[in-house]
Amino acid sequence: MTAELKSTSEGGTMVLTLSNPSMRNALGPEMYAAGIEALNGAESSQEIKSVVIVGEGKWFCAGGSLQRLSANRDREPSVQAESIEALHTWIDSIRTFPKPIIAAVEGAAAGAGFSLALACDFVVSARDAVFAASYSNVGLSPDGGLSWHLARALPRQLASEWLMQGERLEAERLHQLGLVNQLTESGQALATALALAAKLNARAPNALASIKELLSDARGATLVSQLSQERDHFVRNLHHPNAGIGIAAFLAKETPRYE
Repeated sequence: MTAELKSTSEGGTMVLTLSNPSMRNALGPEMYAAGIEALNGAESSQEIKSVVIVGEGKWFCAGGSLQRLSANRDREPSVQAESIEALHTWIDSIRTFPKPIIAAVEGAAAGAGFSLALACDFVVSARDAVFAASYSNVGLSPDGGLSWHLARALPRQLASEWLMQGERLEAERLHQLGLVNQLTESGQALATALALAAKLNARAPNALASIKELLSDARGATLVSQLSQERDHFVRNLHHPNAGIGIAAFLAKETPRYE
């Protein structure tokens, strides 16, 4: 069965389904290209206000295909480099996409699947799901931005433990450390993610885009430069029609309906 990325809509939410069930939804170049294309289309869509990424069946994503990686060892190094560049372009498009993206995790998120989940703005996970930075188990190092996200979310010693030992991590532990937003019962991750998306869809999209951009830029910014960015975003959003809608609704004790 060919690996593919399926796209459907649930209200104002686009659902991207990693579909490679015979290999636990292992990633591949076809998915990377489809993911980039889907986000490009969703960015300009007035109907799509958020995105949920989920795996088909009982698994989120097993990461890269070891069979494909083994075959690439007999090819020029540039072949694997190009494949990783495609993955990284997709990861970057997730981080720069101006609308919320939620990972709905069932079963396991391993290797690049773990990277993919952490690249999202929110992670909803089944309680019995596991996460694994399993690269070192097969003599490899991380990709997909996993080292970047873990180094910023965890103390260095803990990030070293996860990446160097490659052990399975329970969803409960990631929730305690703030890497998972919500835990849910097995089989309910997608429904819970869609409920979260519906709440986000009701908020002013321009404000959410500003928040996402500010959080991304803050990691490498000085306080002075970040204060300037906050000023510029605030003023721009204040003069957006949605601020008028939101302020008026709040004062009238009504529910706002944003553009």
